[in-house]
Amino acid sequence: MAIKYLAPPKKMKVQLWYIGKTSFPYLEKGMQLYIKRLERYLSFSTAIIPDVKKGNKLPAAQLKIKEGEAVLKKINPSDFLVLLDERGEEFTSVQFSKFMEQKLLLGNRRLIFLIGGAYGFSEQIYQRADQKMALSKMTFSHQMIRLFFLEQLFRAMSILRGEPYHNE
Repeated sequence: MAIKYLAPPKKMKVQLWYIGKTSFPYLEKGMQLYIKRLERYLSFSTAIIPDVKKGNKLPAAQLKIKEGEAVLKKINPSDFLVLLDERGEEFTSVQFSKFMEQKLLLGNRRLIFLIGGAYGFSEQIYQRADQKMALSKMTFSHQMIRLFFLEQLFRAMSILRGEPYHNE
């Protein structure tokens, strides 16, 4: 059943934020493919939160705090923040498309999906988050999940438009 979908409000911006550059060219190439496709549907962009300087010398807990501080500096009170977290709520692709439809109609200035670093999120980020979402019960690398999420976001938008990308 295709959902009749109208364009989202112009003021709504959807963003994917992640920690550090994408190290693998094959992932970057795939990400760029889906980013280009998403631009047909949304005001969409990605943002790289720079790696913490000398972060590889810090204990995991301290690294998460530093990464969290960098995120909190960039987020606005009106932003709706969704953490991509293995302990979050799971959706089917159709359920995710309905989630997107609801969020796009709310009119927050930005809908931000955040992928943490290799060790996840700090407690401050969990406290600030509006929602947690899991793409699977499995654990994926924080770099691979970038591509997986972009594909699922594209799939959700194609479902909303009633386009043939998604088969059910």
